[in-house]
Amino acid sequence: MNNQGLEKEIRDEILHLIHDRQSLMLSSLDQDGLPYASYAPFAVGDNCLYILISDIAVHAKNLQLHPQASVLIIEDENTAAELFARLRVQYRISAELIPPDSDDWSEGIACLQERHGERIRSLSQLGDFRLFRLHPEGGRYVKGFGKAYRIEGGSLAGNGLSHLKGGHIRRRRTSK
Repeated sequence: MNNQGLEKEIRDEILHLIHDRQSLMLSSLDQDGLPYASYAPFAVGDNCLYILISDIAVHAKNLQLHPQASVLIIEDENTAAELFARLRVQYRISAELIPPDSDDWSEGIACLQERHGERIRSLSQLGDFRLFRLHPEGGRYVKGFGKAYRIEGGSLAGNGLSHLKGGHIRRRRTSK
């Protein structure tokens, strides 16, 4: 993007959306390579997202088999000005399983506990719960019709943004 002021404004909007939401939508692949959609509460780390999920949940097993996945953080539909153009950010992510009793585990659990309270402490002590760090590898931010941006690089607000142009065209009428 050539306009540094606009790029900073969009990056701030992306981070505000992320910090304003409590859960994310997660699309993972199962053992047969078939897509599986789910959700999870999340916390924000240093250019990453953390989720704590049980092995009972399909998505925990999927992320261990296939660490490449997609995440969607989206505006609530009941507060959206336009249902067809809800404010949203989508990332391609790489999921990293964090081993318990590591410094990274303590850091991720602390982030989740700060955001979601004491419930995290009790869940993190259960043997079937896994902590994943989700590393963004790029994505897309949409803030309305004709207002979509490619997020480049491996950070939540992007190492670069580019406006996606084109796409919407009026359908030609055919005479009968």
